[in-house]
Order: sequence, then C-alpha cells, then structure tokens
Amino acid sequence: MKIAFIGGGNMGEAILAAILEKGLAAPSDICVSDISTERLEYLKNKYAVMVSNINREVVEGREVVVLAVKPQDITGILNDIKGSLMPEHLVLSIVAGVKIDTIRKLIRHEKIVRVMSNTPAQVGIGMSGWTATTEVNSEQKEQVRSILGAMGKEICFEDEKYLDMVTAVSGSGPAYVFLFAECLAEAAVDIGLPREDAQLLVSQTILGAAHLISESGDTPAGLRRKVTSKGGTTEKALQAFAESGLTDIVRKAVRVAYDRAKELGN
Repeated sequence: MKIAFIGGGNMGEAILAAILEKGLAAPSDICVSDISTERLEYLKNKYAVMVSNINREVVEGREVVVLAVKPQDITGILNDIKGSLMPEHLVLSIVAGVKIDTIRKLIRHEKIVRVMSNTPAQVGIGMSGWTATTEVNSEQKEQVRSILGAMGKEICFEDEKYLDMVTAVSGSGPAYVFLFAECLAEAAVDIGLPREDAQLLVSQTILGAAHLISESGDTPAGLRRKVTSKGGTTEKALQAFAESGLTDIVRKAVRVAYDRAKELGN
C-alpha cells in the first residue's frame, strides 16, 4: 500500500506507526508532508519514511492520501493538492468536524473516507468510526479497515450523520475518562492515600474495568451488578453517584458535545 500523509502530528504519526508495525506498508511506500521541518526530520529519522514540505509532491504515485491536519488548515491544504489527485486516489480524512461534502467541493474528487478516531489510537487501542462515499470500492474499504484496525477497532457507518455522535461518545470520550480518573485520584488523596499510590490504583482499576467490559461478554450494567454486594461499600458509593445525578450529568455532557460537533460541521 503506497500512502501519503499530509500532516505529521500526533494522530498522523499514530496511523503511520500502526501501518508500519502491522506491515501494511514499507517505509519506502510512505511519504509525509508537514509545515514543520523539525517534525519532518523527526519522522524521517524515527521511521525511515520519505518526507517533503510540498503537499503536491507527497501525493504523486500514492494510492491512499491521509489528511491529518488541523480543521482551520484544511482549505489551504486542499487547494494545494487540487488537480494533483487521480480519480483512483482514496482520500482518507481524520480532520475533525470537516464533512465529506466540504472536501469533495474543494478538491473535486469523489473517493473520500471520513474518519473520527480518538487518542488511544496512539497506543494501538483506539476506536474509529468512519463512513465512505459510494464511489469508494470494496477493495478500498478493506484498505481502510486494515489501516484503522491497526490502531484498534473500527465501525463503518452508512450515514455520515453518525460521525457527530461518534465524536461525542468516543472522540471526546477519553477526556471524560481522564476527568473521572482525576477526580477519583483526588478523592483517594483526600482520604489519606499518597498521591503516587492513588494514581496507580486509579489507572490500573480503570484499565482492568475496561478490559472486563471488552473481554467478558457481559454488559457494563451486568458487570456493575456483579461487583455490587447488598449493603456493601460499592452499593453505598453508587447511591452517592445516583443522588448527585451522575446519569443526567453524563447524558447532558454527551448531548452538548454532540450539538457542538454538528455546529462545527456546519
């Protein structure tokens, strides 16, 4: 697979590293462009890939073009590569909030995939939701699945509208978990645990709970019931969460994130 990356930031690097680790492409098959010469040198030295500061150059001779830039930079980037894409090129965008129709109009190209991933992709356990235009063929869809699967798990949606929902749940979701971890660690310190020990207790607990959800075959509600003994410490803590309105708080947070995702897309 011959791949061009326009943008070599954290998420671009996460995809690049996963592709190389899984053997989906050789370093010589990958070319990266970025506005930062220092970043390009870093990627060249670490991964032995080709680099360039000219966007049109990296597209030439590639099968897949990954757009991994900031949303505010996308118009200029697309204007740079407009006219250099061949009809068979697959354009894969991980640019947050930028809709397929926007990309299509700016580059006058039809084979486009839009992806919403998240930061755990940087450590190989990400979650990606994606959708594709009807012009993307089955072989190219398999290429997308292999690329995103190299970073974790993926779900394909027929309708692009679901990506705003993905953004509100798994795109922003790591920050929700980080906030809960932060609060739990602070609560642990408040009752007397040393901070370093509290951090380890919290991180390993969240990691273990996530693995149970993923691997046990049970639902989160089922797992919660199994660990909650009548009259025990867990039941008491869960009652405090309920009295504080935790369920409504989470619903509100996801709703406002979803509404904001739609606003940004428009």
